[in-house]
Amino acid sequence: MPAVIESIETLLVDLPTIRPHKLSMTTMACQTLVIVRMRHSDGIEGLGEGTTIGGLSYGPESPESIKLHIDTYLAPLLIGEPSGAINHLRARLDSQARGNAIAKSALETALLDAQGKRLGVSVATLLGGSRHVHLPVLWTLASGDTRKDIDEAEQRLNDRRHCDFKLKIGANAVDEDVRHVAAIKAALGDRAGVRVDVNQAWDEATAVRGIAALQDAGVELIEQPIPARDHDGLVRLADRFRVPLLADEAVADARDGMTLATAGFSGAVALKIAKSAGPRGALALAEVARAAGHGLYGGTMLEGTIGTAASLHAWSTLGELRWGTEMFGPLLLRDDIVTTPLDYHEFGVDLPSGPGLGLALDEDKLAHYARPA
Repeated sequence: MPAVIESIETLLVDLPTIRPHKLSMTTMACQTLVIVRMRHSDGIEGLGEGTTIGGLSYGPESPESIKLHIDTYLAPLLIGEPSGAINHLRARLDSQARGNAIAKSALETALLDAQGKRLGVSVATLLGGSRHVHLPVLWTLASGDTRKDIDEAEQRLNDRRHCDFKLKIGANAVDEDVRHVAAIKAALGDRAGVRVDVNQAWDEATAVRGIAALQDAGVELIEQPIPARDHDGLVRLADRFRVPLLADEAVADARDGMTLATAGFSGAVALKIAKSAGPRGALALAEVARAAGHGLYGGTMLEGTIGTAASLHAWSTLGELRWGTEMFGPLLLRDDIVTTPLDYHEFGVDLPSGPGLGLALDEDKLAHYARPA
């Protein structure tokens, strides 16, 4: 008899960061993970993670809402259903619940992890097979202090941990941000690539001035300089400058990717399983972006190890990631809740091996960091 889903448990897990992480909309000193434990009638447990940035400051889902919506609305749609019917279950969730992409991503990840364990294959194999076992990973410099950021980048280079860096800007005046970025680029020179993420902080007129200055400073990629819904403005900016623009918040799924492509966008696209409702949705967006000639970038919502591993399994199936990945989330956290952390070395990270995600929970650490019920 086919296995069925017996229970779905969600846990809020608060992990401190190694330093304050400053973005245009918030500063983080702690990351909250929503961990899903999906248990099946054949004794297999699938793990998933739903994570956002800064509570509600980044998007419409918060850790608390993700847990509430899974517990109240989404889990009842899955319990008692066949464990391996992933396409059917994804369609069931979409037909009965609008939005909630991060919550759905956590559940799809748990389904894939369980199915991989059941069949003795990796999630990457379920998604078509890995083409890479080691993926490049950049590091985000977000202390807000120029000297500290330079020192941090130098240390990462010396450790052969990262050779590309992204700076979070937009919280300060444009001229101040440009001076900060230009100083870091000048200090690192040709030894490292430098990119920026504005997180939608500028209007189009401000973006014209800021992008021109950043281009002159040698920045190689500029992420989401203006609000997500201003697709026309993003197209105009991409056409105006040599430095490529990266669409992130502007493109969540394959339909958004088609909208940007039809509008004539000529930049790159950030893939995130959280905003695409799971690994399969992110890979569907990748196909649209690739057909449109957009460079691909494996993005993060600063997930812990479970969510990061799920993304890595998806990105490993892609032929080319023109702009690499930013799957550094676990490195930003002071501790972990898995028994074997991801292996970061030689400017990247290894794809976890083993069935499913290739991970196991550290029950003591999980109990220590989980919020009381």
